[in-house]
Amino acid sequence: MQYYEDIEVGDTQEFGEYHVTKEEIIEFAEQYDPQPFHVDEEAAGDSAFGELVASGWHTAAMCMRLLVDGPLDDRASMGAGGVDELRWKQPVRPGDTLSIRTEIIDKQVSESDPNRGYVDSRLEGITQDGDVVISWIAHGMIARRNPGGD
Repeated sequence: MQYYEDIEVGDTQEFGEYHVTKEEIIEFAEQYDPQPFHVDEEAAGDSAFGELVASGWHTAAMCMRLLVDGPLDDRASMGAGGVDELRWKQPVRPGDTLSIRTEIIDKQVSESDPNRGYVDSRLEGITQDGDVVISWIAHGMIARRNPGGD
């Protein structure tokens, strides 16, 4: 298990492989973001995208799944206080395969709870072609192994 003390600013990790299907794009969008370019191939063809694309929220959810299955799988995560700078940089299309890259950009011990620390990390979702499609900065809470130590 990786605790707060084990995490260093500058640590990077690349992880995962998530294949995106047309059916999943439509199913997600029908429930959560039913804009025409997410649910209707013909309408999407006439949109600024020129084809069916995943909702940005779907892209975020897929990357979150990769994060939970990857870096957070063996980390003493206590949740997160939110995200900043969420950006949808390019659309995700049927047939894309996503992976994620994370970088620890800051950390500090909680002043109010010595059992945890705060770790800020940058996440980028990347396609099989190396294109960054989404990014955000997460403010994670991580359990401390040694609350009385450094």
